[in-house]
Amino acid sequence: MNALIRPVLVMFAALTVICGVLYPLATTGIGKLAFPGEVAGSIVERDGKPVGSLLIGQSFTSPKYFWGRPSATSPMANNGAGSGGSNQGPTNPALVDAVKARIAALKEADPANTRAVPVDLVTASGSGLDPEISLAGALYQAPRIARVRGVPLAQVENLIAKLQKAAYIGFFGEARVNVLELNLALDAMQK
Repeated sequence: MNALIRPVLVMFAALTVICGVLYPLATTGIGKLAFPGEVAGSIVERDGKPVGSLLIGQSFTSPKYFWGRPSATSPMANNGAGSGGSNQGPTNPALVDAVKARIAALKEADPANTRAVPVDLVTASGSGLDPEISLAGALYQAPRIARVRGVPLAQVENLIAKLQKAAYIGFFGEARVNVLELNLALDAMQK
């Protein structure tokens, strides 16, 4: 029996050290060299205080700010520990009702806007934490923000264009904009 237990314990200890210590240290070290901001959480600071992360969406509800994608996380919105989609299909009555309510909220915030509501403003992403919206989502909200803030619409649209990010590697996905960056730039623009 000892002949069997010893090799098993040695293998267990070796794999624990390799997979539980060496591998995480190596990948974290490589990550810090290649992507230092991302490994540190892409924390954004204003006046020396953290205001959010560029990697996790945040809930903005004031009409003077851009609103991000709805969050599917629980027990609270944009909960990084609860990442995951809602797994509600397009015919699920709960999803249909939630989308209708989100469309109504967008229309109520800007009744003069007659454009079609972009889908990313009323549906959650696969992770439920998406920090970005499409350009269409940002441009849909631009008139409301310009009106509420008392700035020219062109100024808000220029800000969107300035902060837009192209599709990944030029062809994956679509052009998009980070909601936190956009809202911080809006506040800085009015100082």
